[in-house]
Amino acid sequence: MNKFAGLELLASAVLVMDPHGCIVYANPAAENLLERPFKLLHKLQLKDLFLNGDELLSGFEQAIAQQFADRRQDMILERTGRDPLHVHSIVTALDHAETPVLIELRENVQQLKLDREERMQDQNKENKELIRNLAHEIKNPLGGIRGAAQLLELELPERDAKELREYTQVIIKEADRLQVLVDRLLAPNRLPQVIADVNIHEVCERVRSLIMAEFPKGLVIKRDYDLSIPEFRGDQQQLIQAVLNIAHNAAQALRVRMADGDAEIIFKTRVVRQITLAKIRYRLALDLHIIDNGPGIPPNIRDRIFYPLVSGRDGGSGLGLTLAQAFITQHAGVIDCESRPGCTDFRILIPLP
Repeated sequence: MNKFAGLELLASAVLVMDPHGCIVYANPAAENLLERPFKLLHKLQLKDLFLNGDELLSGFEQAIAQQFADRRQDMILERTGRDPLHVHSIVTALDHAETPVLIELRENVQQLKLDREERMQDQNKENKELIRNLAHEIKNPLGGIRGAAQLLELELPERDAKELREYTQVIIKEADRLQVLVDRLLAPNRLPQVIADVNIHEVCERVRSLIMAEFPKGLVIKRDYDLSIPEFRGDQQQLIQAVLNIAHNAAQALRVRMADGDAEIIFKTRVVRQITLAKIRYRLALDLHIIDNGPGIPPNIRDRIFYPLVSGRDGGSGLGLTLAQAFITQHAGVIDCESRPGCTDFRILIPLP
C-alpha cells in the first residue's frame, strides 16, 4: 500500500524529499503544477526545478536541521521556457529519517488575478494615450483636407464640373468617414455623460433585442439572470455600447454555426461578494458573463484583444473591445476573457452599492 496515498487527493502540490534534497514523491497536483510526470520528477533536486530555487532550498536545509516545524512564505518560482509560478510555499519538517521534509506549493490564484488586472489597467492607460495622440494627429489635417476639397469643388470649370466633382466628392466622403473613425477613437476618453440608476438586465435586454434584429435566424440568446442584483449608478448608454460590442463580436464569430442553426449566446448575471477590483476591496460586485459557443479567439491575438486596431475578423475596425474596456473601466470595473474552441466567456465585474 502506498504510504503517500492520502496526499493524492489534495488540490495543492505536494513534494516529499529525501535527506539529500531529492524528490521521492509528487502527488498528481504537483505533476499538474510543475507540468512534469512523476517519472521525470523522481530523484530531481529543487535546484533542478526552478531557476531561483535558492530560497526554497534554504527552507529545506533549515527543516533538515530541525530549525522549525514548518515555514510559510509567498514566492515567485521561475522556470526555463515556462511562465513563473506564483505560489504560497509550506516547508514542513517530518519526523521520518528517509523522508524528513514535505514541501507544499499552493498556487496563488488571487495574486495572479491581481497581476492580470494591473497589467490590464496599465494597458488601458497606454491605449488611451495612444488613441488620443493618434486621433489628434489625424483630426487636425483632416479638416484641412475636407475644406480644401470643398474649395476646389467651387473653383472647378463649369464645363468639367460634373465629371470632376466625382473626385472631390470622394475626398469629402472619405474625410467624413475618417472623421467618424476619429470620433470613435476619442470616445474612450470621454467621461460618462448621463449618470443615473442602471438596471443591468435592462441593458442586457436592449442588447439582446438589437442582436436578434440583426441576426434573426440560427441564433439563440439565452438569459440566466439573478433578479436580486440591485441597480447601481452609471451611464446606461455606455454600458449598452460595451455589452453590445462584445455580443456583436460573438454573433459575427457564430456565422458558421448560425448556418447550422445551433449558434448560442448566453447572458448570465450573478453577484460576487468581497472581491478586489483594481486593488480596491468591494463588498458586492456585479458579475456579468457573455458566453458564446463559437470557434474561440485566435491564439495569436488572444493576449491583445483589448488593444486598439487589433481584430480577428476581416474588415473589423479593432475598436469594439477597446471601447468596451474603456467604458467598463470608467465604471470602476474590469473586463476579462477566457476562450477556447466552443466557448468564449467575457466576464465583466462592476462594483455594486
